Amino acid sequence: MSRADARIDLTDRTAALDTAVRAATGRLDTAMLDDARAVVTRARERGGLSAEHTVVALAGATGSGKSSVLNAVSGTDVATVGVRRPTTSHPVAVVWGDGAGPLLDWLEVRRRHAMPAGPADDETDPPDPGRSSRRGLARLRRPRTPAGITTGLVLLDLPDHDSVVTEHRVRAERLVERADLLVWVVDPQKYADAALHEGFLRPLAGHGEVVVVVLNQADRLSAAETDAMLADLRRLVVADGLDGARVLALSARTGQGVDQLRGLLAEAADRREAATARLTADVRAAARVIADATGSTPPHRAGERAAAGLVDALEDAAGVPTVVDAVARTHRRDAHLATGWPVTRWVSRLRRDPLRRLGLRREAVGAAGGGRGKDADERRDLLRSSLPTATPAVRATAASAVRRYVDEVTEGAPESWVLVVRGRAQDAVDRLPAELDQAVVGTRLEAARRPGWWTFAGALQWLLLAVAVVGLGWLALGAVLEYFRLPPLVVPVLTVDLTGSGGGVLELPWPTLLALGGLLLGLVLALLARAASAWGSRRRASRVRRRLREAVSGVADRLVRGPVGDEVGALARCRAAASIAAG
Repeated sequence: MSRADARIDLTDRTAALDTAVRAATGRLDTAMLDDARAVVTRARERGGLSAEHTVVALAGATGSGKSSVLNAVSGTDVATVGVRRPTTSHPVAVVWGDGAGPLLDWLEVRRRHAMPAGPADDETDPPDPGRSSRRGLARLRRPRTPAGITTGLVLLDLPDHDSVVTEHRVRAERLVERADLLVWVVDPQKYADAALHEGFLRPLAGHGEVVVVVLNQADRLSAAETDAMLADLRRLVVADGLDGARVLALSARTGQGVDQLRGLLAEAADRREAATARLTADVRAAARVIADATGSTPPHRAGERAAAGLVDALEDAAGVPTVVDAVARTHRRDAHLATGWPVTRWVSRLRRDPLRRLGLRREAVGAAGGGRGKDADERRDLLRSSLPTATPAVRATAASAVRRYVDEVTEGAPESWVLVVRGRAQDAVDRLPAELDQAVVGTRLEAARRPGWWTFAGALQWLLLAVAVVGLGWLALGAVLEYFRLPPLVVPVLTVDLTGSGGGVLELPWPTLLALGGLLLGLVLALLARAASAWGSRRRASRVRRRLREAVSGVADRLVRGPVGDEVGALARCRAAASIAAG
């Protein structure tokens, strides 16, 4: 991968990590997110500074010989070497090449030593015997540039990471975080120190590409001891998660291994990829921590399975079954008032309208709102129904359904995130009673809708009743005349000849026929209308139930599924962004 590709990749990773941090803010551990923010900030700040310089930090414990290694690699006596501990209280920078000032300011390194670029002596010039003595004196007065390092290198000597002075340790830790390439200098006595491996190397797991471990003071060991110690050190480094980290032996006093280290640093400065590699490793490590903290992905369509149960429970809490039953009974009552036998319709009027009793009949809503029609609709949100308050058992069932829904959609999520989701769901539970009542009040229940056949059936009932009254009146008049021995009325007779079928002749007086026919046909029509109205009530109740379920589902979406979905979506964004940054 080219340096341009790596930089683009680092930019994308940093943006993804920033997205993950923003999504997780307030939902995951604050300290973890602060560390990730620091990585994002550090990556962006370092990206705006010199890409021509590679920052190499010499880190180590007290007495490991960092300063001696710095002097050996640079070929100068820049760092002070002494017996008094700690010797290095402030970081020292040896710089090859120009333009590193802003970078060193960002590193907060004040002590700087500039090295000349190119070879130190004039061996490339033509020989001049007259200048030999002057050249010899010049070599004594100016520093020599070690072979292999030309430009683009900033070599830092850090304070001891185990210094007894807290300020020194803080400086060392800050520069360890900001360096591009880390050279850990250890000595034969403390190369396996737990403070080094657990406190510094192990947290750098995955950074093997930008870590070098130098076993200094190799001159004190025999060749066999050096090999054995290097093998053990490599084992420890691999156990720390630093696969690929280079491990080498060195003696700053005798120069053993110095050229190897110098060549490695020169190569890093020439390639100019250490900064990108270090920041990429930092971003990936921080992203992996966040990705691990987000837990596992919930089962596919987990929310859909819980949504149906949630709406069912909220329907019960809203009294939807009561309303649907009232709609059906109101339909049958209104149908009987419109199409029933006129003689018995008054009985239905004695029974109170079920929807009116619940405060859901449109006329009742208008009256309660101070008007009808448009004014009533405009104030519908100010009204409440007269539905009976949900029992504690029903409310508990609704709350349990909300919690169950939250548990299912957050399965596998971190506990801290689940607590946030539960908090938002609890707010919904507190608001549900009023919102569900408004959903019921605002649903069209078709209470004022009258099928066209009701009018026809009602008119026919009155006609049949009128026929029966005429017949009964005719019969009554005939009876009165007969009682008072007055001349009888002429009564027409309907003659039905049944002789063709073996019967006689059936004669039916028209008054009797009108009276019985009107009454019997009216009763039959009432029974047929009752059956039709029962079928119609079931259809109306079914339509109303669908509308009420949609209304309750809307409340569930707005109060429960929406807020919970926001949190679940933020978790999904965090998980996806962290995966991209860590990939």
